Amino acid sequence: MKLEAITWQRMAERLAGRLDGSPAPAGQAAWQRVGIDGAPAAGTGILAEELAGALRLRGRSVLVVPVGGFLRPASLRYEFGREDVDAYLGGWYDTGALWREVFGPTDPGGSGRVLPDLWDPVTDRATRSPYAELPPGGVLIVHGPLLLGHWFPFDLSVHISLSAGALSRRTEESERWTLPAFARYARETDPESAADVLVRADDPRHPAWTGLRDT
Repeated sequence: MKLEAITWQRMAERLAGRLDGSPAPAGQAAWQRVGIDGAPAAGTGILAEELAGALRLRGRSVLVVPVGGFLRPASLRYEFGREDVDAYLGGWYDTGALWREVFGPTDPGGSGRVLPDLWDPVTDRATRSPYAELPPGGVLIVHGPLLLGHWFPFDLSVHISLSAGALSRRTEESERWTLPAFARYARETDPESAADVLVRADDPRHPAWTGLRDT
């Protein structure tokens, strides 16, 4: 697989250009949905914010939604212990709420009223955040871990990959129990192949990517 060195800013500009050049066909959603997938150590928020900035410079309305705002309550996440790999892979993130509150409103005929977050893991309470109004023609950017494999309706998906060594080094000690989960995710979901764009970021200062495939 050929990878090209690039900066995060330039990558964001290229992605924004692709989105600007791919308007939604008639009868489909008036909004574009982008997924930026990667382990917490991959720093998906960096590219999400760079892309949001590039799109806003083009006059686009953008809403960035971190999947970390859609964790399930602690009683459900920790039902089988605080370091259960199976639970982390299949039960930590409220995919039902993401479908209902994030993707549903940006489906064809949707309202564009998106809930930016649902649950605060620090207080373990609902955030009670107000809905954000994303006007037609806007771009929704969802970022965080384990996004691929759920059939989320992304118009463009990016996976930020780290080698096993880099992932281990850059994962906080208290979170290293999740490493087997990401190894399983790589085997079972194959996000590097599932994503439209693959980014390698072992050194976050010098990312490389596959570029945008021709359409």
